[in-house]
Amino acid sequence: MFKAFFQETVNERWKAAYQIRLVNISFFLEDGTMKISEPSIDNSGLEQGVLVRRQRIPMPDPVRYRFYDIIDLNIGKEPEIFGRVYKIVDCDKFTRQFLNRMGIAVPDPIEIPKDPYSELHKKASMTKMMFTIVITETLPKKPKRTTDSRGDFLKYDKQVLRFYGYWDDTDNLYGIVHDLEIHYFLADNTMEIKENIPSNSGRDSGFMFLRRMKVPKLFSELDPIGGGDYFTVLNVMGENTTHGYFIIDPLNAGKVHKDFYKENELGIGAQINIFGRIVVITDMDNFTKEYYRKKYGIDDFTPLERPRKGHEICVKVEKYIPPYNGFGSYEDSLGNCFKMIPQPPKTDMVKFLHYDKQGFDSYVLRFKAKMISDIPENQDRQFIIRVFLMDDTISIFGLAKRNSGFRRCPFQKRMPVMLPNQEVFVSKKPDYYKPEDFYIGARLNLNDFIFEITTADIYALRYMELHCDKFPKANAKLIMEKLRQTLEPVYKEFIQLYAPAKSIGVDLQELPYEKLRESILKYSEGKITEHEIITIARHYSAHEKPEPHSRDYIRQLIHTELLRNLWNGLDRLEEDLHHHDRERTGFLPRDTVYTVLRGSKTSLDVELLNSMLNHIHKNEEGNLDYNDLLKFMNMKIDPLPPAVPINVKAVLWWASEEGPDYGNTINWCAFIKDLGISSEEMNEDTKSQKMQIANCNL
Repeated sequence: MFKAFFQETVNERWKAAYQIRLVNISFFLEDGTMKISEPSIDNSGLEQGVLVRRQRIPMPDPVRYRFYDIIDLNIGKEPEIFGRVYKIVDCDKFTRQFLNRMGIAVPDPIEIPKDPYSELHKKASMTKMMFTIVITETLPKKPKRTTDSRGDFLKYDKQVLRFYGYWDDTDNLYGIVHDLEIHYFLADNTMEIKENIPSNSGRDSGFMFLRRMKVPKLFSELDPIGGGDYFTVLNVMGENTTHGYFIIDPLNAGKVHKDFYKENELGIGAQINIFGRIVVITDMDNFTKEYYRKKYGIDDFTPLERPRKGHEICVKVEKYIPPYNGFGSYEDSLGNCFKMIPQPPKTDMVKFLHYDKQGFDSYVLRFKAKMISDIPENQDRQFIIRVFLMDDTISIFGLAKRNSGFRRCPFQKRMPVMLPNQEVFVSKKPDYYKPEDFYIGARLNLNDFIFEITTADIYALRYMELHCDKFPKANAKLIMEKLRQTLEPVYKEFIQLYAPAKSIGVDLQELPYEKLRESILKYSEGKITEHEIITIARHYSAHEKPEPHSRDYIRQLIHTELLRNLWNGLDRLEEDLHHHDRERTGFLPRDTVYTVLRGSKTSLDVELLNSMLNHIHKNEEGNLDYNDLLKFMNMKIDPLPPAVPINVKAVLWWASEEGPDYGNTINWCAFIKDLGISSEEMNEDTKSQKMQIANCNL
């Protein structure tokens, strides 16, 4: 960094043929570039800033073959840059040390020549200052009439005291009590008053009772013209304005002093005269109370009651809502009661956006149910019930077996369903089914059809367990507390009958799900539902439920569908997977792989696609190995014979399985440990079992 100057010729300036302009020359060691900038000076009249942008600067003729380097710059040198000669006069400490370490001597700083125009400007300024001092000493000062209020403005700006009061005008004909709101501005001690006009009062006047101004305590008449000026002008000589001589009245004769309301004169119970109208203050806001508490030490802020006259009736009128007329929904019918032009009911957008579909989170709970009916044909009918969390609506889809006489079609459109045994044509909105009412084993009356829920998909079970605070049937802690109360009286018998034998060489004791279900149903006597049993089995599951279909069978179905659709986009699929895996780890999240497969035009069914992803190898974080996926879909590696045509939607659908995903066995030791029941009595028959339980607890 070098400090330099250049001389610029000025022909239009008087008594100054040139001017000196200071610049900073920056040389960047990393690439040999230079930049020249001029420090900005206010009101200089010059375009200052960057004069030469950062670049490599060639040397002038006759050496045009090379650029300026660090060895060409030093104190005292005069480099010519684009036709302008700069004189280097100084450098910073780092530059001096750098050049000295390179073996280049750096001279002492050079004095910058004086600018003739600046020197002339300084002399003129000194002459003007001396002239001002002489005039100030000879002539008298003007009297200062104004008060400097900038200190209060900076201290109290945007701080407003708010009072509530009234003006009683009932003594006049058709007069009423006016509710007022008084604002006092601490910055300039002004006040404004707003009137709170009730709705349907028949008054169309403006709400401003008094515009912002200083309010005098006593008002007799309006000020004459010029009464608010700070100075009084006296004509001491002359009869007209052309040959007259005017001076300011130093005695300020004839000025009338006025008292204005201050904040210390306002408070609860104070009566202020607003140009002949008595306004009584009844209350104030919290900020005003805190202000008076800190400044004046007032602690009593008991509000006053507004006076009420006999004709003012203070009766709360409740809106009468007529009963439901049967047309549309309750919200549609209610909209006709409040407005002349009905509007559609508003949707809870916060709930809608929170429970809208996001990736694999569909926020739709699916249950499989059967119909309970006295009609023999309806007893074997199966249905899919969907519960939409975004608006608590329910849809029912009917499944049909072959040659049953029923079609596979929607049974009930998506709509909210009312709880049974409610009056319909009433004013009160009825209660509807909520997602918490749906669980495995529940019997629901949906529009006069009885359904018993038999199973649920994996997403519904997992969502209910993750949000167990809303779904008590999926709360493992509450269920274990119920089991503890149920099994405590018969704990000995329960351990003796259902405790599994410990296998040799295996530390884990496993109890089959059927045994657990049998024991809970035996001792609970219907107090614990089927969904709660499945929740306990999933919570203490020792092994995951195996896939109903093998890997080779799913691969055979994949190859059959790809051959049938003549798909040959494996190379493009690999490119897309590599595009999402920039670091080439070989693993991608399941939702990313699913999105890529859906965009690769494979024409595979969604159920078949999810079954394939369930058989792909995963790492510890749960991401899928897409190299294994490419081998899985490659029809040239270990080709399989075509599969027998099946209905993929029906065979691989979750509703085609016999039961929900509850695992094969449960961890007996963890279950007994969390159950937390201890028996004091011990006999010879159960001694071995007690030792076994103790080992599990250890």
